[in-house]
Amino acid sequence: MAPRSFWKGYLKLSLVTCPVAMVPATTDDEKVRFHTLNRKTGNRVVSQFVDSVSGKPVDEDDEVKGYQRGEDEYVMLEDDEISAVALESTRTIDIEMFVPRESIDWIWYDKPHYLTPDDPVGEEAFSVIRDAMEATGRVGISRLVMYRRERAVMLEPRDRGIVLWTLRYGDEVRDRDAYFGDIKNDKIDSQLMELVKTLIEERKKPWDPKMVDDPVQDRLLEIIAAKKKGKKRPAATKAAEPDQSSNVINIMDALRKSIASEGKSKKR
Repeated sequence: MAPRSFWKGYLKLSLVTCPVAMVPATTDDEKVRFHTLNRKTGNRVVSQFVDSVSGKPVDEDDEVKGYQRGEDEYVMLEDDEISAVALESTRTIDIEMFVPRESIDWIWYDKPHYLTPDDPVGEEAFSVIRDAMEATGRVGISRLVMYRRERAVMLEPRDRGIVLWTLRYGDEVRDRDAYFGDIKNDKIDSQLMELVKTLIEERKKPWDPKMVDDPVQDRLLEIIAAKKKGKKRPAATKAAEPDQSSNVINIMDALRKSIASEGKSKKR
């Protein structure tokens, strides 16, 4: 069963408007979560804000946001002051512009959401906006208040719906030249290139979501199930340590041995 939408509002392009619903495209509901307990009593431990100097608990009414401007010096901002700077984009996705799909690098993508029509009457308007973006190879850019902050969002047509991506803020993406700029751009030996291509071909497989399964979570569930039944927990498996002594200097020999090993594995 499809999850209930966590946001409802309107998709707007100029004078064309239609009601839409949105739900996160990803979920962590199946992840193993832990509570912190008091080992002696078995009761849950609760967190509490305390004054960093006096050590005394702080009442919720006395909690306020603070922007640090110096050591132990802050500018206090009240909730109404913070709310006053937000735009009124909480319930309408007003598409302000369209850009080529390939012009937005993947590193700007933050969190995906499924956007669907929320009313049969507005389905035609939704569909024509979706199909026009698909036909022109463009994605829509808008702004929307989500997760208590206003964000730039990208609307991408996908199948019969639209995927809405929240985009990272400009100060969240680091300049890649600062990290990649010093890497040498020497010409790669053509023989080495062909050997690596062969190795890639040997390991080629179709995409399968099972490739990103979480083995750690599976192991945790085994331990939890064993403890529920009162059984001894499964023995921990020690990860194999890499062989530090075999520091291969000859890349060509290493690649040839790798390809030979791949071939033997396939025969088996």
